[in-house]
Amino acid sequence: MLLQTSPTIRIDDLKINFDTNGLWILNIAIGVIMFGVSLGISINDFKRLFKKPKILFVGVLSQFILLPAATFLAILIIEPHPSFALGMLIIAACPGGNVSNFFSKMAGGNAALSVSLTAFATAICVFMTPFNLQFWGSFYPPTNAILKTVSLNWLSLLKLVSLILGIPLLLGMYLNTYYSVIAHKLEKILKPLSMLVFIALIGIAFSQNLKVFTNHIHHVIFLVIFHNILAFILGFYTAKSFGLNYQDTKTIAMETGIQNGGLGLLLIFSFFDGLGGVALLAAFWGIWDVFSGIVLASYWGRKRNTKILIK
Repeated sequence: MLLQTSPTIRIDDLKINFDTNGLWILNIAIGVIMFGVSLGISINDFKRLFKKPKILFVGVLSQFILLPAATFLAILIIEPHPSFALGMLIIAACPGGNVSNFFSKMAGGNAALSVSLTAFATAICVFMTPFNLQFWGSFYPPTNAILKTVSLNWLSLLKLVSLILGIPLLLGMYLNTYYSVIAHKLEKILKPLSMLVFIALIGIAFSQNLKVFTNHIHHVIFLVIFHNILAFILGFYTAKSFGLNYQDTKTIAMETGIQNGGLGLLLIFSFFDGLGGVALLAAFWGIWDVFSGIVLASYWGRKRNTKILIK
């Protein structure tokens, strides 16, 4: 993974080259992570959601409608570099990150709801992620110019998301339904292993481009933190405005604030030739939202435990 740059290069001219082997490893890592998560998902998780259509509606509304729309409005106000704007839209178009289930449980949220929403979001993101990226990206002239430059093919994007997320989801659910003992054993191995591989891959990418990231991270750090906080707040108050209980409200906040940065990076390397500003923002998001998720989940979890002790 090499970065072609010079002391005078503009942010939007930064170019990250990700070789074919690295791209394959990233594809496999994300597919395995999704497969590992789906081993704990069953048809009952979907049935549970459909029995509570209000929660399902709020989850989809917050994550796939309001977050991309709010991100677009924020871009209009802030007017960031075009590639940063595109990076924000890509992150907003992605489904919730898999670690949101862990954070929801840690925060005293509804863990079962979190798993169910992750499963449903993964299923519909096969269509919603390409749609949101193309739809909102085309409305903002600077990002629309980039989309035209790279000739983003909606069908190719749909195929990639289906291959990386959709197929592993179906395979994992099938195994969990018909071979539950094997599924549970595999889940214990694959979850930590796949995450370690993914973290190692990101770590190698950073180490090979350490100078570039240290020189340019200040361009995206405040954008990412602002965007992440916006997502948490949006999820929390959307759920609250619909009258959901505190436990479910925290869960919706986590599902909206923890986005799948790994998928975002994969889309960037596959369709945008590793465009520097976009990749820089998505890479930092992938690190930051894990940190912010731990902080927020710890705060909510401690608050919950304090209330229990007082009672």
